[in-house]
Amino acid sequence: MSEAAARPATIEDVAKLAGVSIATVSRALRSPEKVAESTRKKVAAAIARTGYTANAMAQNLRMQRSKMVLVLASSIADPNFSGILTGLEKTANDRGYGVLIGNTEGTISLEQNYLRFLSTGMADGLVLLTGHIPVAGEPRTPLGTLPPIVATERPVDNPDISYVGVDDTAASKVATEYLISLGHRRITYISGGLTDVRSDLRHLGYQEGLRESPEQLRDWRVEGDGSSESGRAAVERLFIKDDLPTAFFCFNDNTAIGVISALQRRGYKVPEDFSVLGFDDIPFANNFTPALTTIRQPRHHIGELAMNILLDKLANRSLTAQPHLLHGDLIVRESCATLSKQRSIV
Repeated sequence: MSEAAARPATIEDVAKLAGVSIATVSRALRSPEKVAESTRKKVAAAIARTGYTANAMAQNLRMQRSKMVLVLASSIADPNFSGILTGLEKTANDRGYGVLIGNTEGTISLEQNYLRFLSTGMADGLVLLTGHIPVAGEPRTPLGTLPPIVATERPVDNPDISYVGVDDTAASKVATEYLISLGHRRITYISGGLTDVRSDLRHLGYQEGLRESPEQLRDWRVEGDGSSESGRAAVERLFIKDDLPTAFFCFNDNTAIGVISALQRRGYKVPEDFSVLGFDDIPFANNFTPALTTIRQPRHHIGELAMNILLDKLANRSLTAQPHLLHGDLIVRESCATLSKQRSIV
């Protein structure tokens, strides 16, 4: 191990990596409002990469306020991320705050970097889109060591953290009831990942929708992981078993697009042969052929509400945490049809 790797990071290391002077790094820590936002972001990124912790400066900074919020996401490539981020940034800017983005890529090492960054006090609050509290070296990071947190996109299993998102269960029930209203009785649910709580919530709504039917309908869950490839794989497994539904309700739009692609490769048409319904209403959903019937998440509104809750919490630490579930809208396009109009496949 080199000497540089063995010794703790210094303010000189941060300055060199950020391409600024030591004085600028110090000013960014002590008086961030006096430093340009682009410079603050460079310094913040350098601190995260080096693991530099300025304890005395951080204590001083916490007494003032950095006026910055860190948004931690598993992947900024998630099609829901940009819409939520737009709402987060607009509200933050309206209330005099800036936003820093942390992309963890689902790796613990990057989460640990961002925890070290938070320890510098350069962010007053944290918005989590990862579905869990970031981890340090131990299995759980003490919540008291972190700034105020609001979760969105994915619920966090902690009653002390407010969550803002779509009501997955209610929206999935609406989607299932819509397929039943079209005459479908053989409806399969293709799930998300086994560890994704949203998948179970959407499955619960699907089950509730099935129970609303006067007939006893099969709870037909096929495991996927939220990717388009898992949608294609689910279709292939069903064809191998020669056990086919007339309609697919998919965990998300990516899965639904994979389902449609697999059916089309086999020579089938949607919705002439099968109906397919997604969830999220990602930007591509309306540009796919056929245009996808789906549940629309109010992403912009989710971001706005999450940021307002977080900033209110910063102003009043005594506010209690609670879930805020928003309505998801059924968007009817071209990928679903009444059973009477579909050709008989099963």
